[in-house]
Amino acid sequence: MIRIRQIKVEIDINNLKDKIVSRLKVNSNDIKDIIINKRSIDARHKPKLYYIYEVDVKVNNEDEILKRIKDKDIFKTPDDSYKFKVDKIDESKKIVIVGSGPAGLFTAYMLTSNGYKVTLIERGEKVEDRINTVNKFWQDGILNTESNVQFGEGGAGTFSDGKLNTLVKDKYGRIKKVLEIFVKCGASNEILYDNKPHIGTDILRRVIINMRESIISNGGTILYNTCLTDIDIKDNKVVGITVNNDNYISCNTLVLALGHSARDTFRMLYEKNINMESKAFAVGVRVMHNQRMIDINQYGRCDIGASSYKLTYKSSNNRGVYSFCMCPGGYVVNASSENGMTAINGMSNYKRDSGTSNSAIIVTVNKNDFGSDIFSGMEFQRKLEKITYKLGNGLIPIQLYKDYKNNKVSTNFGSIMPMLKGKFTFANINEIFPENINDAIKEGIDYFNTKIKGFNSDDTVLAAVESRTSSPIRIIRDENFESNIKGIYPIGEGAGYAGGIVSAAVDGIKAFEKIVSSEK
Repeated sequence: MIRIRQIKVEIDINNLKDKIVSRLKVNSNDIKDIIINKRSIDARHKPKLYYIYEVDVKVNNEDEILKRIKDKDIFKTPDDSYKFKVDKIDESKKIVIVGSGPAGLFTAYMLTSNGYKVTLIERGEKVEDRINTVNKFWQDGILNTESNVQFGEGGAGTFSDGKLNTLVKDKYGRIKKVLEIFVKCGASNEILYDNKPHIGTDILRRVIINMRESIISNGGTILYNTCLTDIDIKDNKVVGITVNNDNYISCNTLVLALGHSARDTFRMLYEKNINMESKAFAVGVRVMHNQRMIDINQYGRCDIGASSYKLTYKSSNNRGVYSFCMCPGGYVVNASSENGMTAINGMSNYKRDSGTSNSAIIVTVNKNDFGSDIFSGMEFQRKLEKITYKLGNGLIPIQLYKDYKNNKVSTNFGSIMPMLKGKFTFANINEIFPENINDAIKEGIDYFNTKIKGFNSDDTVLAAVESRTSSPIRIIRDENFESNIKGIYPIGEGAGYAGGIVSAAVDGIKAFEKIVSSEK
């Protein structure tokens, strides 16, 4: 096949094939197949918008065409598929994977697809039961601390937008493999080529179920409501684990695919002398706007689909302020996992059709803010969440931006109707953060108005607290992905090595490769 890059097509004129024919200087009937490899939107001349395509084309006389065409953006399609192969199954490996977020699921999926038997344990419920539990929490406020927005099959991403864009650099086809598995398990084919792909929380749940069924059909075992509570270590090697405080499972390979909220597990690992360190993260609020306003700013029109944004700023007090986990046409959700604490997140369904956008606006924090102890960052998160819970009496605190700036409690909404999952109440969000963080958030929101007109409108709705942006802990591993304890593989977002669904899934695939390549 022939790959063609930088094909510019006006969105309102569906003439991609005509453009290909022109670039290759062939007849239309010479084109046998067109596979879209990448697609992005060029909005530099809005409201006139263009798709920029990269395609692979099957065409008659390919070699002759490539000799004739002198264009750096036209060349023979490279083989960019995932090529890792398992030469021989090591039946001595007794593998347990802890956590069924993207990192754990993909490790289990790849291992079982290649003939390995694994046991995957998950402290929360399977996704169908978990959805019911979370919906009940949003309705009546009764929290299940073992199965919630943070814990359960699929991980925290199950209640998110399902965004699949990533900054991870990949020359081995792992990202493509992740997306192909998602499509095989029920995601839209669009994620294979869209520049900013997303599954949507509703579709992602079906994908997770199909991945589960594949793992089980290939000989894997999945145990729900099963929490890792101890690790058995002999001669600096893992030999087994205890779950739920009383059930023992022997293993010589333990994959720690923990979520970033597994605070009790982090402390247990520290007590077992597994090397770890604290790391910087970010905290802040979620802002809600009318999606139409965002679309007009981004595209100059509202008929292309819900648009997103990515914004950054350096505040006068030298803090990074940036948008994070932007959810077009989505909802702000109560994402708490501990009693007496409130944390929030954002999610969108596949259609992104709530009419309201939301995004975290967060500020970087480090050891100067929370201290040098390994768990001081984690306790800083907890402190903010406890203040937030008390401020809202267990409900999500919200505030109009004009009142946040004026340090007063809001009494009614303006032109923006917030979309939330979980009950909320008006409160003064200034009381949650130190003054320097509040100042940075306000500066950032005002600056972002220079990029998106209306971003700092009086009616913009804020919700708090966004505290779980990334893990406050990194579990140290070597080049073989092993911790200081032989046979223990810390991976994914909770271990401090990923920042989203795709990067966590890629880390899971890398772990699979290391496990099957390691010596007995």
